[in-house]
Formats: sequence, structure tokens, C-alpha cells
Amino acid sequence: MTERISKRSFAARPADPESWIKAPDTPSARGSADGGYSARLTIDITPDLRGRIKIAAFQRGITVTEMLRELLAREFPTIEGDPS
Repeated sequence: MTERISKRSFAARPADPESWIKAPDTPSARGSADGGYSARLTIDITPDLRGRIKIAAFQRGITVTEMLRELLAREFPTIEGDPS
């Protein structure tokens, strides 16, 4: 028989935080928070900043995507009368 490879569960904490911080992000199969279309935004940041962002999201118990969407929504609120 072949051995079964154990996979980490969805909410498992990383065994090695340093490798988790440096690991590439995996795209989500879910749509945007409102269920509609979501546009991708790419920005260049330092590996150090990326690590700090991932740690902050992990400590808050949310994903990096959720945290950054909330931050951007606060910083750039919808202006009344503007098309969405």
C-alpha cells in the first residue's frame, strides 16, 4: 500500500513562520466579498513589508486580502454620486 500524505488543515498554524512568510500567495477560489467581479491590483513591495503585512493579518485572524480591502475602502471611500 502507498502511504497517505497528510495535508495541513485550512486553519492550521504554520510550523515554520519564516517559510510561511516567504511562501508565494495562492489565489483564492472565492470571488470578491460582495459576490461580484473582483479586479486584481499588483503592487511592488519589499519582502520585509510583505512579511509584516502577512503577520499583521495572521494576528488579526483575517486574510491579507480582507485586511487590504478594508484598508483601501477606508482610505478611498465611495463618494456620493460617483459610479461604483
